[in-house]
Amino acid sequence: MISANNHISFLGIIPARYASTRFPGKPLADIGGKPMIQHVYEQAKKTLDRVVVATDDNRIFDAVKAFRGEAIMTSDRHKSGTDRCFEAFTNLKQPFDVIINIQGDEPFVKPEHIESLKECFQKPSTQIATLVKPFSSDDNFELLFNSNSPKVVLNHQQEALYFSRSVIPYIRNFPHTEWLKNQIFYKHIGMYAYKADVLEKITQLTQSSLEIAESLEQLRWLENGFRIQVGIVNFETIAVDTPEDLEKAREYYALHSL
Repeated sequence: MISANNHISFLGIIPARYASTRFPGKPLADIGGKPMIQHVYEQAKKTLDRVVVATDDNRIFDAVKAFRGEAIMTSDRHKSGTDRCFEAFTNLKQPFDVIINIQGDEPFVKPEHIESLKECFQKPSTQIATLVKPFSSDDNFELLFNSNSPKVVLNHQQEALYFSRSVIPYIRNFPHTEWLKNQIFYKHIGMYAYKADVLEKITQLTQSSLEIAESLEQLRWLENGFRIQVGIVNFETIAVDTPEDLEKAREYYALHSL
């Protein structure tokens, strides 16, 4: 429970594993003379007092220690970053009100994004928080139909109603090419924050049918009655999923050295 004086303590955890089907060793990829995980860590530290890398690989652990970051070893059997975050939090044996799960493949994560997540917990009922970015009315509609870019619909309390790889909502009375001009669509930005007791509960849930269908972990939480508060931001960062993405990140860094 968050204390009555409204001082909320936040812990940032960056799950980082070495094994990856598309890009093995991704956290150690060099960007401007630093491993990618160091860029993520340093950006998170701009707005959080404590940040920990949770990994299952000694190479990542040693790399974090080499730049004087904090790292903790976790199991290599976790199926999600959420599970890894909970093990790391448990092993730290220090109380925090909220744990923020920071993606280890976004080297230029914005401190403003983390602040937006933190602000969600000024609402006492918030259990879980995440972020979305509105699609622009000028975006190419193929971006909207990209199944690798999950969409979100919200209620009037700015909580998530549903996440989908399909386009939601469906606009019945307009052709696809006009949808973005007649409806606000929200793109999910995959950063999460959880109250500590909620994090424990959701890691004990079994996979749900909607989660399996869409391959979106957060649907398990919604199916089990948990509420997800949503912060709206107007910019996104570069996610590195493939070696091609890494080249884009290197070009970005060369032009915008942080």
